Amino acid sequence: MKHVIFLLTIISIGGLSYYLVAIFSAIRLRKKRSKLLPNTLGIPSMSLLKPLCGAEPGLEDHLESFFLQDYPSFQILFAADDQTDPAVMIVERLRKRYPNVPTRLILTGESPYANPKVYRLKKMSEEASGEILVITDSDASVSPQYLKHMAAAFASPKTGMVTNIYRGVSGTDLWSMLEALGMSTEFMAGVIVANQLEGMKFALGPSMAIRKKILRRIGGFEAMANHLADDYLLGYRTFGAGFKVLLSTFVINHHAASLGFTGSFKHRLFWNRSTRFSRPAGYYGHGFTYGLPWSLILFLIAPSWWSTTLLAAVLGARLWLTDQMSRQLLEDPDVLSLFWLIPLQDLLSFAAWVGGFLGREIVWRNERFRLLNGGRLSPVLPRAVRKF
Repeated sequence: MKHVIFLLTIISIGGLSYYLVAIFSAIRLRKKRSKLLPNTLGIPSMSLLKPLCGAEPGLEDHLESFFLQDYPSFQILFAADDQTDPAVMIVERLRKRYPNVPTRLILTGESPYANPKVYRLKKMSEEASGEILVITDSDASVSPQYLKHMAAAFASPKTGMVTNIYRGVSGTDLWSMLEALGMSTEFMAGVIVANQLEGMKFALGPSMAIRKKILRRIGGFEAMANHLADDYLLGYRTFGAGFKVLLSTFVINHHAASLGFTGSFKHRLFWNRSTRFSRPAGYYGHGFTYGLPWSLILFLIAPSWWSTTLLAAVLGARLWLTDQMSRQLLEDPDVLSLFWLIPLQDLLSFAAWVGGFLGREIVWRNERFRLLNGGRLSPVLPRAVRKF
């Protein structure tokens, strides 16, 4: 038991140290934020790529935010399997509402790739006219200044790719609130620490942009055909080709759907298993960031003045990190009313991290896949008929 207590103490102190590094990283990144916008004359043309599959709650509002961009030269391309996808009807409504925005809807048919999203991206990239391809998830929304900030981020020719920090936006239930809180204060904290310590070697799916010529140089979307974490791989290959992956301080919204406890926890497991097979070393290392759960376990096993003091210090640092991430860096004043949920969010996240070790299968878009080393996908059964 003494060895267990010693190990838990070391891990808890490591978690406390991680929180302090994350706080420092958040403060430093916030100070670097530029409020200046570039001159819109002569800036690069952009093609927004929007892969679609089904119509989740809020999809129309999310997509509409991209039609409202204050930018002189952009187009929006949408891709879905076929006309029966309910997202197609939403896109058609928006195209009629904003006839002056150049758009295209591409029906790709059934994907030959294990990752159908990548196939849609490939088809859109072949039709895109912009110098820069901007890729955003369907559950992301942005303000009208989004593309101006993306253009400013590409001012240096050494920048090959740009990805954005984002705030989690909850749905209507408790579990989506917890998931959104985790996005803003846990996941994004890990991102900015990685950026601070070694620079960006990956990208974030809610918002990423890449020069078209660099995409061709790294093998195009075809190189990611059978991988789940296409965003990570796109950034990793860009970095590996000698180009900078820039983390933009312009904040976008990443919406967490109201899926109930079971749906939300399965979503957490999905991404934990994806990370475990895509970046195994990083996944093990992520366990050392759970300072609050580890120190709570230590307190329950060995209640004493010193374990109580350590737990209080870890909790204080975790709440300080929550404030620096959400209210300061991500500009979300509402997070103050959710401080009391931080312990529950961290315990759920910790449970999902442990669960990530307990299997290699995931269900994605009504299909079951087995995850292989390197984050590759292998269908367990022949492709199912999607039911939206």
